[in-house]
Amino acid sequence: MQIDLSGKTAVVSGSTTGIGLAIATGLAASGAATVVNGRNPHAVDQALETIRANVSGANVRGVIADLGSRAGCDAFLKAVPGADILVNNLGIYGPSDIFATGDDEWEHYFQVNVMSGVRMTRAYLRGMMERRWGRVVFVSSESGLNIPADMLAYGFTKTAQLSIARGIAKFAAKSGVTVNSVLPGPTLTNGVRDMLQATADKEHKSIEQAADEFVETSRATSIIRRVAMPEEVANMVVYICSPQASATTGAALRVDGGIIDTIA
Repeated sequence: MQIDLSGKTAVVSGSTTGIGLAIATGLAASGAATVVNGRNPHAVDQALETIRANVSGANVRGVIADLGSRAGCDAFLKAVPGADILVNNLGIYGPSDIFATGDDEWEHYFQVNVMSGVRMTRAYLRGMMERRWGRVVFVSSESGLNIPADMLAYGFTKTAQLSIARGIAKFAAKSGVTVNSVLPGPTLTNGVRDMLQATADKEHKSIEQAADEFVETSRATSIIRRVAMPEEVANMVVYICSPQASATTGAALRVDGGIIDTIA
């Protein structure tokens, strides 16, 4: 299958590292004019260098903005007023049970993980529908279905993304615009590496070994029994953004290694 996104403009929020960077790289490799986003100018520059080093002739640029706020979204949209592909990848996570999570933290999770995608989609969807073609993807998580007790606010926001994506897909019916969610499982991003570094050092193991053991102990229903790589998630996202995926919309597509123990 040859995915050709030439002539399309793609926006990937929170795309300086990890899954977001892998998605931006994959879209650029498919010919899309790709916009990388982050809050840190140095991180954005590094991401652009990485993509250009891996994709010959990549058409990429960066926009520095904090999409977890209304002002940041407004600033981004002034710089990029239109897009054919929007990947709502921005997200935060961390340990946060019901007793440890205050009102301000709940609100922060909601603004970053949920409202960033709502605002960006609202801004770009009308143009996509008028042009009769567009792709919107929400990067959710298996934690949106398997709600972790110790990451409650995170799990809640990932469930919310599933509901929002499904509803927007229905709203965009017959327009040529598809709206889907992708649900990664544990993925070896920089954040996960940082989280596991102390354990790996203490047990004299590689990060990869520590990550795979985390999956086996904390996600016992995993079928692949290992952590996923960002590129494996990106492959699904790039496909969903392609012309070939025109009949897939309103879906919650799992790249979780089989962790969610259901056949539907």
